[in-house]
Amino acid sequence: MLFTSAGNINDRKDAIHGVSSKPWYPWLVVALLWMVALLNYLDRQMLSTMKAAIMGDIRELEMAENFGRLMAVFLWIYGLMSPVAGLIADRINRKWLIVGSLFVWSGVTLAMGFATTFKQLYVLRAIMGISEALYIPAGLALIADYHKGNTRSLAVGIHMTGLYVGQALGGFGATVAQTWSWQITFQGFGLIGVIYSLVLIAFLREKRDISISDIKKEASGNLLGSVKRSLGMLLGIMSFWVILFYFAVPSLPGWAVKNWMPTLFADTLGIDMSRAGPLCTITIASSSFLGVIAGGIIADKWISRNLRGRIYTGAIGLSLTIPALFLVGFSNGITGIMAGGILFGLGFGMFDTNNMPILCQFVSPRHRAAGYGLMNLTGVFAGALVTSWLGKSTDAGKLGRDMALLAIPVAVAVILLLMTLKPVVTDKTDD
Repeated sequence: MLFTSAGNINDRKDAIHGVSSKPWYPWLVVALLWMVALLNYLDRQMLSTMKAAIMGDIRELEMAENFGRLMAVFLWIYGLMSPVAGLIADRINRKWLIVGSLFVWSGVTLAMGFATTFKQLYVLRAIMGISEALYIPAGLALIADYHKGNTRSLAVGIHMTGLYVGQALGGFGATVAQTWSWQITFQGFGLIGVIYSLVLIAFLREKRDISISDIKKEASGNLLGSVKRSLGMLLGIMSFWVILFYFAVPSLPGWAVKNWMPTLFADTLGIDMSRAGPLCTITIASSSFLGVIAGGIIADKWISRNLRGRIYTGAIGLSLTIPALFLVGFSNGITGIMAGGILFGLGFGMFDTNNMPILCQFVSPRHRAAGYGLMNLTGVFAGALVTSWLGKSTDAGKLGRDMALLAIPVAVAVILLLMTLKPVVTDKTDD
């Protein structure tokens, strides 16, 4: 009986692993990780629209600067952990890293529903930064390994729509909190993530061109030396420095929109946050959804004719955010601010969907998670700075003006990108 059970178990394992070689499985990976991406942004974004509900119980949040600190601590920790997360993802089984990351941040979200002090929220938000940072480099690198050639930008783009849907649903945090309570909102969505981590255990599979055993053998020989080689290789490429700058600068308005746009909508339109939150996040997320799909399709077609196709697509998208920021910052009515929000989402989506595919043209699979981790570090640190700065701007009544000024560094990033990045392959395969 024991041998029969063992044989059945092995048969099931063989069947499951056989599924991962099917031609449709790479798209199932995108679908599985789409839900993780949704929860990644939903759990972090809910807080931005629930300030009014939470400050009824935690008075420190009445000051916008304290709320900015709460949002910024996530970004600082997330940024610091991002390169570490990438180095880890390049060296261990990414399936289990993704599962563990989701389980921990979902548990933290659930625990936030039991917080009673600002300090507790602050500590939990910091822990969330650690656990959520582990996901993106591993998730995008896994998708890039499953999707090569003319499906990569679209696959990454579809995955990115999960982030935007999560951002949009996060806008309903205030609405759900108003119906029930902010505590139940955190507890409910946290529990959903914990349960979904079990789904990933059953269906998600790792894929690497180099075996995990070879990676472990290399790392176990001299882990510090292996890490130094990865960082040295990445930071020794001038194109990678350009990519870092190109990724970091749009993160200024990108994080500003995520964390402060609901407040700007509420102040400009004179409406309650329970209405402004959904209106803002749905506007940005739906247009971003269209942007990543359009940007993915355009880039995948363009690169078959021109090696800079993905770079051109990203530059076009980023250029659209420049007039959008002026519209958002200086509009006094719903037409202007909505037009700005739609244009920003469309352009940022086209930019966002091509970041990992562009990186793949300059960095080999062995170092891509680490490369994206460093990109996250620069992008998130830029976001943390702008989040704290705009908290003070809000208290001073200058949020719209200062958000519009972020268009200036974005224009510089577009010019630098077009002048310097000249790939020689569509997919770099060696160090």
